Amino acid sequence: MSPLDIELVSVSKSYGGNPVVHDINLQIPRGEFVSLLGPSGCGKTTTLNMIAGFNAPTHGDIRIRGSSQRNVPPERRNIGLVFQNYALFPHMTVAQNVGFGLKMRGASRSDIDAGIASALRSVHLLGFQARYPRELSGGQQQRVALARAIAPRPSVLLLDEPLSNLDLKLREAMRSELKEVQEELGMTFVYVTHDQEEAMAMSDRIVVMWKGEIAQQGDPASLYAQPSTSFVAEFIGKSNILPVAVAGRVGSHSILTVADSPLVLKAQEADERRGVRFCSIRPEAIRLLGRSEDPIDGLNRIEGTIRRRVNLGAHQELHVATPGGIALKVLLRSTSDGTADIGDGVVLGVEAGDVKMLSE
Repeated sequence: MSPLDIELVSVSKSYGGNPVVHDINLQIPRGEFVSLLGPSGCGKTTTLNMIAGFNAPTHGDIRIRGSSQRNVPPERRNIGLVFQNYALFPHMTVAQNVGFGLKMRGASRSDIDAGIASALRSVHLLGFQARYPRELSGGQQQRVALARAIAPRPSVLLLDEPLSNLDLKLREAMRSELKEVQEELGMTFVYVTHDQEEAMAMSDRIVVMWKGEIAQQGDPASLYAQPSTSFVAEFIGKSNILPVAVAGRVGSHSILTVADSPLVLKAQEADERRGVRFCSIRPEAIRLLGRSEDPIDGLNRIEGTIRRRVNLGAHQELHVATPGGIALKVLLRSTSDGTADIGDGVVLGVEAGDVKMLSE
């Protein structure tokens, strides 16, 4: 049996000659929590629907546990589905909703009862069997939808933006619950979202999609620390993206000139060969320096003026204008020292290792 639960082999999808997904190759091992992340229209939901069997690929093949799914209808793919709108039956109790899939499969009454109890235990809703959806909160309804999907013990669970209708606090709580359920069951989850924070919080691996293609994939920490393109750098967290050219090397550092600006930066990477066009600097990687602070090799010193200060609670976001009109966002802890305010001149410090060079 294949060690992969899902495999997409050169999968493409077009509607009326309009390509939506382009030549995607993706392998998902058993037990992995994978998020398809990207903005609206990037092809992530179309990809999920092809895995589910609701849409057939125009080209390529989808395999589940090593078996091609060509001409296999959704109900025969042994997958579970959780939707954005819950899709609970309002006239059925929680128990009837959760047991619906097992009943449709012809399971015995005892197996249905055992499956309902096990699924509700997994989502912490034992004791809610007799309630109707209208008697539940939004979070409880979402957990019932999750219980219904896992009750038949599918090999794969597909989730299409299931938390988007919940308020912020409930979304944050449900993230933890979803991850706990997934780890407890050891089940493969494929999760579609446009919320990068949601993907970062839950995923073993994130597949960033853009214009119908996979822009980059990897574990959350790697994607954040080493984005491959300016799109990924901006979509995963916040980033200052600057147009640059490589002017040469000094010692172990690449020297970057910033377009239409006197600003010159040192970068740690030695990678001129790939045609560097941009660099990325995370706002939290920038710190305020004292004007009398001694220069340090590998530390970029940038002078500027604070144009805006945004209070984000635990952090302060400074918008700093530098010579030549380059604007930088700086993220500081609200408890950090410093009284810099709007109109003040500041000196910013950025380590060369925090200047990431990008080819596009």
